Amino acid sequence: MASESSGLNPLSVLAPFIQEDLKKLKAAWIWFSILGAALMILGVVALGYSTFFTIATVEILGALLLAGAAMYICGSFFTGSWGGFFLTLLTGVLQLVMGLICVRHPAEAAIVYTLLMALFFMVGGLFRIVVALAGQFRGKGSVLMNGVVTLILGIMIWLQTPFSGLWVIGSFLGIDLLFNGWSYLLLGLSLRRLPMDRER
Repeated sequence: MASESSGLNPLSVLAPFIQEDLKKLKAAWIWFSILGAALMILGVVALGYSTFFTIATVEILGALLLAGAAMYICGSFFTGSWGGFFLTLLTGVLQLVMGLICVRHPAEAAIVYTLLMALFFMVGGLFRIVVALAGQFRGKGSVLMNGVVTLILGIMIWLQTPFSGLWVIGSFLGIDLLFNGWSYLLLGLSLRRLPMDRER
């Protein structure tokens, strides 16, 4: 009896459950494809109206910051005698100020966020370049190329400010939507072609 149980293959036990899950995924291939196509269309629209999507993204971010600020401020008064009261309250006040700036002055906030993004790209690009030139490892060429492209992108965004602040965030959002939509579309098409065992 023990020998029979020890010789049991775990994959043979899990196979029916895996097969059932794969059938459910294959049945939902159309929804993945529709989602992917919708995201790609939205990405193209975001690239075409990058200024509008930049302002809208900053305003949505501001609304989220205001909601988070309300939770922090309200939560700070329920901490009792805990020493983190002032830290929690300060975090809520800072988020409140940032949220109000994003909601009331979205264009100016977008410019500031774009400058921070450009600075992040330049620092990250320089770091990758230094690591690639100083280190000896496989794939250092791709790391060096990545660093150069990132650095150039950061410099280009920086040199085009304040005008870049009105389109960079919306353009990046559109590119991200395009890639995500393409991934979901490929997933849906792959699920459609997924071979399944015929039911006996």
